[in-house]
Amino acid sequence: MSDAEEEPESVDPETVRHVAGLARVDLDEGDVERFADQFADILGYFETLDEVPEVDRDADLANVLRPDEERESLSQEEALANAPESEEGYFKGPKVS
Repeated sequence: MSDAEEEPESVDPETVRHVAGLARVDLDEGDVERFADQFADILGYFETLDEVPEVDRDADLANVLRPDEERESLSQEEALANAPESEEGYFKGPKVS
């Protein structure tokens, strides 16, 4: 058993709050403590993965995709025909903050 499995690295509650803020998730204090423990476990799992030896072998890869074929595309009018909104010949989508 590795050290990562015996005692996972602790995660600071402020780090949990920062990650939650980036994910736009509201957490109460109980959730912060619970997620700090879970994050520590996850970091321990990654440390365990670091112990797995690399394989020195070239993969036998083959292209399984069909070759590109040139063909006529839609006109701008045809492409925009089913668009809910368009503006000056372009698709118009919702604003993203």
